[in-house]
Amino acid sequence: MSYLKFEHALMSNLQESLQKEILGTNRSGAYYCSTIVDCNTRKYHGLLVVPVPELDDDNHVLLSSLDVSVIQHGARFNLGVHKYQGNHFSPNGHKYIREYNCDKVPATIYRVGGVILKKETVFQHYENRILIRYTLVDAHSDTILQFRPFLAFRSVKQFTHENSVASRDYSEVEKGIKTCMYAGYPDLYMQFSKGNTFHFQPDWYRGLEYPKEQERGYASDEDLYVPGYFEMGIKKGESIVFAASTSESQTESLEALCEKEIDKRVPRNNFFHCLVDAAHQFHIHADNDDRYILAGYPWFKCRARDTFIALPGLTLSIEEYDYFELIMKTAGTALEEFMNHQPITKKIYELDKPDVPLWCVWAIQQYAKEAGKEKCVKMYGKLLDDILKFIVNDQHPNMQLRDNGLLFTEGKDEAMTWMNSTANGRPVVPRTGYIVEFNALWYNALCFGFELADSAGDRAFAEKLRLKAEQVKTSFLKTFVNKWGYLFDFVDEETPDWSVRPNMIFAVALDYSPLSQEQKRTVLDYCTRELLTSKGLRSLSPRSDGYNPIYVGPQNQRDYAYHQGTAWPWLEGFYIEACIKLYKRSRLSFLERLMVGYEDEMSTHCIGTICEFFDGNPPFSGRGAISFAVNVGEILRALELLEQANNQSDQK
Repeated sequence: MSYLKFEHALMSNLQESLQKEILGTNRSGAYYCSTIVDCNTRKYHGLLVVPVPELDDDNHVLLSSLDVSVIQHGARFNLGVHKYQGNHFSPNGHKYIREYNCDKVPATIYRVGGVILKKETVFQHYENRILIRYTLVDAHSDTILQFRPFLAFRSVKQFTHENSVASRDYSEVEKGIKTCMYAGYPDLYMQFSKGNTFHFQPDWYRGLEYPKEQERGYASDEDLYVPGYFEMGIKKGESIVFAASTSESQTESLEALCEKEIDKRVPRNNFFHCLVDAAHQFHIHADNDDRYILAGYPWFKCRARDTFIALPGLTLSIEEYDYFELIMKTAGTALEEFMNHQPITKKIYELDKPDVPLWCVWAIQQYAKEAGKEKCVKMYGKLLDDILKFIVNDQHPNMQLRDNGLLFTEGKDEAMTWMNSTANGRPVVPRTGYIVEFNALWYNALCFGFELADSAGDRAFAEKLRLKAEQVKTSFLKTFVNKWGYLFDFVDEETPDWSVRPNMIFAVALDYSPLSQEQKRTVLDYCTRELLTSKGLRSLSPRSDGYNPIYVGPQNQRDYAYHQGTAWPWLEGFYIEACIKLYKRSRLSFLERLMVGYEDEMSTHCIGTICEFFDGNPPFSGRGAISFAVNVGEILRALELLEQANNQSDQK
C-alpha cells in the first residue's frame, strides 16, 4: 500500500488536484515543479528550471512542460493539461489518470481505452537534467507516442510572450534536438533513449494562465513556444526515457541512468521518510564544493538565519553529521568574513542580521549534544569564541551591547528580525530596541560559551562569560517579564510592546534560560492558550490588536497579514522542546498528537514536505513557499526530541 497515493476520483477533479504540487531538486540549485496532474499553476513551475549565472541570480524556466499523446488507429489522445484564459482547460489529460503515487519518484498511470501507460519523473542529482520514463504497461494494438515540448526560456520572475526575437533554430543531436531561444541562455537538449522522428512545426501557444499568480494579485498569463513534436512507436512492456538537459545526454545509457537515479531516492513510505526526502532537497552543492541550505522553494535563496535554524534538524536529527559539518564549514566561513569586515566569498544572504551569530551558536550547541563537547570545541571552538568576542566587544554594525548587558537593535526603519515583512518601504512589525528572542539567545550563548570554556580549562574567559551572563539574566527579567506573566516582545528604551507573540517561547525552550521554573510555566501557558494551533504557533494572539490571520489578496494586503496571526510550524519545534523540558512525560501524548497535523500535510499542499506557514484560523490553509527549510528541520528535530523523551520514559 503506497503512503502517497491518489486515485482517479481525486486526479480527475481539478478543484482538488490543482492544489497539490510536486517538487524535485538536483541539489545544485535546479528543480522541477508542477501540480500532480502536470498543469502548471505558477510562473515558478516547470520541468527544467535552472540557474543561469551568466544572466542573473535567478532561476530560469527552460522547459515548461511536455505533452505526450497516445495514438492508436489514427486517433490521438493528448494526456497534457493546460489552463487558458477564461477558465478553459485544454487538453483534458487528467481524465485519463487512473493513479498517481510518489513512493520514490512521481509515477502516473494513464489509461486510454486498452492502453495503460506509466510515467515516472526524476531529476538527476548534481546535473541539470530531468528524466521521464514512459512504460507501455498494456496495449492491444500498435501504439505511437507524440511529445510536444513547451519552451519558455525566461526568469521565474517574468513571463514570455510571442515575439519575433525568439530563435526557431535547432540542431539535430543523437536521438533528439538542441535549441536555444535567446542569446545568453544555455542550449536545451531534448533527447530520447529510442530513435524517433522530429517534426518541425513551430507555433506559439497563447494565453496560458497561472491561477496561483492570480490569487497573489500578479500578472498571470503568458505564451509558450512549441518547436514541433517528436514521434515514435512503442511496444507493450517497452520503456522510453526522455531527457531534457543543458548538456548532451548519452542516449544509450538513459535507461540505466534513470534506474540508478530512482534507486538513490529515499522511499517516502511514512511521515518520517517524507521529511528526510524533503530535508535532502534543501541541500545545495556548489561547483566550488561549498555546501548550502536553500531557505525554501520555489523562490527563496540561501539565507543565513534560516541556515542556522534549519541546520540541526535537517542533518543531526537524521544522523547526517557530515552534512552538518560541510554546511557549517561554508556558513561559518561566511560569518567569519562578515565579522572581520572582509568581502563575503559565499553566496549566503542576510549575514548582517543581528541574530545570525546567535543562531550560529545555537546550531553549534546542538552539534555538541550529538558529537560531544570535546569534538565540538575542536571543530567550532574558535568560531564560537570569535562570535562571543565580536558581540562582547560591541562590533556588530546592527546591534549594540548596552551597559545593562542586553542587546539593543534599531528596527524602526529596517526589519531586523525573522518577522521581516515590509509595506511601503517600512517594517509592518517594527520590532526595535531590546528584542526578546535576541536576548534569550544571547543569554543562552553566554552560558554555553562558559560551559565549553570551563571544560576546556580557559578559566579567565569562562569567568568573564559567567559574569556577563549573570548581568544579562538580571536585566532580562527586569526588562521583559510583565505582571501578566508573559514576556514583552520587544522594549524600545522604556516603552514595551504588549502584543502577545511567540518569540517569548525561546526563553523557555533554550537550554539556558534566565527565567525561573514558574515564569517558564506561565509563558508556556500563554503560548498554549493564545498562540498554539495544529499548524504551529501564531505570530500574534487573536486577543492582540492588529490580528490578521488570513494570508490572501494582493501583495500589500498579504504583507500586512504575514506576521500578524499566521501560524508557523518551526516555532512549534521550540514549543515542543519547552514542553518536554518543563513537563517531561506528562505531555508526551499531547505533543505527539500535534504531529498529526503535519502528517496530513504530506499529501495536502506540496507532496511530502511542509509549506512556509498557515492561516492562523481554521481550516489553517497552507500559504507561501511550498517547501520551507526551517519548518522541515524543526519538525524533524521535534520528532527526535519526542523519541528521546519516550525512550527515557521507558527506561524508568
